[in-house]
Amino acid sequence: MNVHRIHRVAKLTGLSKDVIRAWERRYGIVKPLRSANRYRTYTDDEVALLRYVKAQMDKGQSIGDLVATGRERLVAEAARSAVTEPSESGPYERLLNELIKLLDPLRRESFERRLNGAVAVIPFEEALYGILLPLQIRVGQLWHDGRLNVAVEHYVTNQVRQKLFAAMSHLPVHDKGLSVVVACPVGEFHEVGAQAAAYICASRGCQTYYLGANTPIDQLAIFCRQIDPNVVLLSVTTPTPAHEWSSWIATLCDLMTPRQTILIGGAGAQSLSLPEAARRIEILSDLPTLQQRLAVLMAKQSSHVR
Repeated sequence: MNVHRIHRVAKLTGLSKDVIRAWERRYGIVKPLRSANRYRTYTDDEVALLRYVKAQMDKGQSIGDLVATGRERLVAEAARSAVTEPSESGPYERLLNELIKLLDPLRRESFERRLNGAVAVIPFEEALYGILLPLQIRVGQLWHDGRLNVAVEHYVTNQVRQKLFAAMSHLPVHDKGLSVVVACPVGEFHEVGAQAAAYICASRGCQTYYLGANTPIDQLAIFCRQIDPNVVLLSVTTPTPAHEWSSWIATLCDLMTPRQTILIGGAGAQSLSLPEAARRIEILSDLPTLQQRLAVLMAKQSSHVR
């Protein structure tokens, strides 16, 4: 996860440095770390939290009432609001429209300059929820409707994937904490959602193994027996035939140990029904739900370590 000095946080949130320090001192809303030279540093989550609190205050809520709900709840609401706000009223609607216009005909230089510039000046997680994933969804729909060449759709997908890989490469590599294997099952080649999920896991301090697209379930099972992860996370974007799903479930149940959790997300997962025997397999509705589930699992692991 990226970290920011207080002057940059002030620009990103619209709050003065004095207000940020006061909220830290009086209410403990943010908990900055100190760099080697003693400067305050704030994470992307803390920037998102400050922006959420400011937005709620702009709507008439008091700082006292917001603080009374508890910091953990505010963090969860800040993460959820980044995804659930209607796109037409979101801050990046104009940018997304401009980017779409640059695709037909494709004006590569202008598109990449505009996209790169926008992603570079905000916390990456905000860029992920506000720009990259909405752009991917819109371009996919345009291709599905026959309004955009599939080659252009592939081009945009790879631009998004590059941003995700670059962001992950700047995260620390963890050798302790919750271990998570992220993969797309065999026949699933749309991996942006899986990459986003892997980024969320890695940015929360998880030991993250990203296997990518088209991973056969039996080979995933072998890998998991070697790694023994706490969590196996599958991304399914397209509906899966019932007979294939039954086979997956049988294999997944075979690989599970009592301490393992299997999470399945993506648009294709929402139509899946779980048999009674698959009690440790959970369907996730979206990335904020993944964040909340990770927080619970990490808290449980931490309590066991103690």
